Amino acid sequence: MARPAVSSDALLTVNGLEAWYGESHILHGVSLDIREGEVVTLLGRNGAGKTTTLRAIMGLVGRRAGSIRFQGRETISDRSDRIARSGIAYCPEERGIFASLNVTENLLLPPVVQPGGLDIPTIYQLFPNLKERANSQGTKLSGGEQQMLAIARILRTGAKLLLLDEPSEGLAPVIVQQIGRTIRELKARGFTVLLVEQNFRFAQTVADRHYVMEHGRVVDMVANAELAASMGRLHEYLGV
Repeated sequence: MARPAVSSDALLTVNGLEAWYGESHILHGVSLDIREGEVVTLLGRNGAGKTTTLRAIMGLVGRRAGSIRFQGRETISDRSDRIARSGIAYCPEERGIFASLNVTENLLLPPVVQPGGLDIPTIYQLFPNLKERANSQGTKLSGGEQQMLAIARILRTGAKLLLLDEPSEGLAPVIVQQIGRTIRELKARGFTVLLVEQNFRFAQTVADRHYVMEHGRVVDMVANAELAASMGRLHEYLGV
């Protein structure tokens, strides 16, 4: 049984979210919330519904029902482009780097939707690896550099809420540590992050709270400070 939402003044509140791909009913009443400035993770095994939750928040599923409120405004009926312009940015697991463009061109591609985004010099301070590769085409980047570029690219837009899907997937430990430092720096700069992860050990280094998903439902919520006392049930959920 999922615990109740933790805050009535959340930046994002999802309540009773249902989602379908065609006839396939994937999400079954997902409820969660995120306060401004938090890093919150969605944990769960493959197929639990984590990525679909991010895609449903962005309006990228076939059909959805329930309630998604961002900054107090209901978005469940909005198209994905309006959701993006409202200040939510999505970094998918497949990264979506344009191979024919260099790093700087990839960074300049997304439109600025609101004030408050980071400029290119600030992005290069956060990602010095990318500064060194500024003129390199997307095809020339390592997997870690592509992941950094995918995250960096949405920071220009002015989005206040960042949806990151499996940013540590398939990366070397040293790169995962860099991604972790970057997420902590984004939190320090006031960004709010909803992070899908299977790597629990990585998630616990960056997150304030963790929602656990099973079979398209949120089944638990654990504060990072309560992890030690909660390892028994997390092991049951995740096999960690």
